[in-house]
Amino acid sequence: MVFNHPIGVRFPVGPPNSIMKFLRVGNPNEENPAIIDKNGIVRNLSSIIPDLNSNTINQNLIETVSKNDLSKLSVIPKNSRIGSCVSKPGKFIGIGLNYVDHAEETGTKPPSEPIIFIKANSCISGPNDDVLIPKNSKKTDWEIELGVVIGKKAQYISKQSALDYVFGYCIVNDISER
Repeated sequence: MVFNHPIGVRFPVGPPNSIMKFLRVGNPNEENPAIIDKNGIVRNLSSIIPDLNSNTINQNLIETVSKNDLSKLSVIPKNSRIGSCVSKPGKFIGIGLNYVDHAEETGTKPPSEPIIFIKANSCISGPNDDVLIPKNSKKTDWEIELGVVIGKKAQYISKQSALDYVFGYCIVNDISER
């Protein structure tokens, strides 16, 4: 699921079965939580929640925002910087070689089990932020990935209940040095 907004940026998509679309807007390290209302207007949520982070991203957020008249919230200018969709996430977990085509293009046989790895939270940025390429980089590569934002603690859950733990989705620009 990708939501294309008139200002040309793809935003995080809110929770499954919900029309809420959350984002964070503002200068780096000064972002405000925001929401895109039913008319496509970006509105400031900071009077309702302090930020979109691992403490606030949960079902309670949905219920709290649902009780408010979004049209009464201040409008955020269209030219505002969009930050990362989540502030200070608990973890950033990646799944490697999860596409047969990608495994083949790297000359690797697709793994029988997922390759799971952790990325530094400092790699998270806004969709239009500059990406710093290492000085002596030889083969910088990128791929677009679907990011899954988990909204509650999950451990040893069944496949059938997995989506109950998903808060929403976002687009990830995965950059690596090959």
